[in-house]
Amino acid sequence: MIDSQAAAGTPPPKPLPVESSAGAELPRVSSRYIWLMVFAQFGVFMAFITPLAISLSVRVAALAPGHEEYLGYITGAGAGAVVIAGPLLGVLSDRTRSRLGRRRPFMIVGTLVGIVSLVVMATAPSVLVLGAGWILAQLSWGQALGALMNSQADRLPESQRGKVAGLVGFSTLVAPVVGVTLASGFAGDPLLLFLVPGAIGSVLVALFVFLVHEPDSRGMTFDDALTIRTLGRKYVFDPRRYPDYSWAWLSRFLFYFGLTLNTTFVAFFLASRLEVDVQEVAGTMAALSGLGVLATSAGALSGGFLSDKVRKRRVFVLAGGIIFAVGAVVMASASVLPVLFVGSLTTSVGLGMFSAVDQALVLDVLPERESEAGRFMGIIGFATSIPQSVAPLVAPAFLAIGATATEKNYTLLFLVAAACTVLGGLVVLRVKSVR
Repeated sequence: MIDSQAAAGTPPPKPLPVESSAGAELPRVSSRYIWLMVFAQFGVFMAFITPLAISLSVRVAALAPGHEEYLGYITGAGAGAVVIAGPLLGVLSDRTRSRLGRRRPFMIVGTLVGIVSLVVMATAPSVLVLGAGWILAQLSWGQALGALMNSQADRLPESQRGKVAGLVGFSTLVAPVVGVTLASGFAGDPLLLFLVPGAIGSVLVALFVFLVHEPDSRGMTFDDALTIRTLGRKYVFDPRRYPDYSWAWLSRFLFYFGLTLNTTFVAFFLASRLEVDVQEVAGTMAALSGLGVLATSAGALSGGFLSDKVRKRRVFVLAGGIIFAVGAVVMASASVLPVLFVGSLTTSVGLGMFSAVDQALVLDVLPERESEAGRFMGIIGFATSIPQSVAPLVAPAFLAIGATATEKNYTLLFLVAAACTVLGGLVVLRVKSVR
């Protein structure tokens, strides 16, 4: 997060151009690296998003019938743990000295502990143990995912970042669908329900670990010792020293704030506009989700590949924010199902384009790439996780403005969401080191 004390206190050292921290253009990576990366991230998402999508719900229903609210408590606790641990794990990865390099040990440990977490959830005798297993799953599989992302920061040259971001974005959208399809066949067997997607994910991560070489890091040295005090400072940064990274952080924060406002209450919104009970929109939600995967994939792949081809990022990030906003405005003004579908799918295209190209842009402006890539990749995660936590708490205030006894003000909520995503796109124009 941004270091407010540094921003308000003594003058910082002379700002360092972001380009100087990135060094010379990295060599192009092989197709093998790209596809192993795509499949590894596919595997991680299958392993720990499948429980979120279906397996946890099945276990909560079995352990505490009629207490669906426990699912929210469990997932919220897991998300909170990731927010706290993300930069810490990134810093530890940056400083790891091993024959296998800095990133692969975290992939190995994350995957092994991840399998243990799935067994814990599958055999949990109580909701409390189930929650502990989910927190462990979030931390372990999140650690493996973070190490894969850090590998991209270490290895990917600017000319390939958009393409890889698009392919990875597509794979991580498809993974939960495949995982849920597989898991649905094992709904009666809790162990297989969790372990089948997890086993596939583990194999795909293992392929990356064993087939992608990473230099020995045992000879690395560091200027400062890692103490509790220095570790605390690693969670913040001075925006004046890294202005482009700061604008990229704010851009992502604004977009995901708008995205979360738009998506959190969409089931209630559809029920209100279609004048039916919430339970009756399940089929509509399923259809929207399926088509949304296709639309988001189209946005991610087209945006990622085109941004590499024309060697421009900002225009696609801006376009993604605007496209999402157009869809949100269409939804806000719609009262019939076909128009609602058009609006929702438009937001999906915008989401795919923004998320893929924004990821490439973040890699372009990442500070201290050679020594602290993991730290800054962890901090950029705050720009996603904080809006996902805060926006649902803020949304009811917008829903209450001008609300009636029978209908909340979803129009205002979606218009605010649209404004946030446009602002997120506009802010990225302040980034100077990337076209």
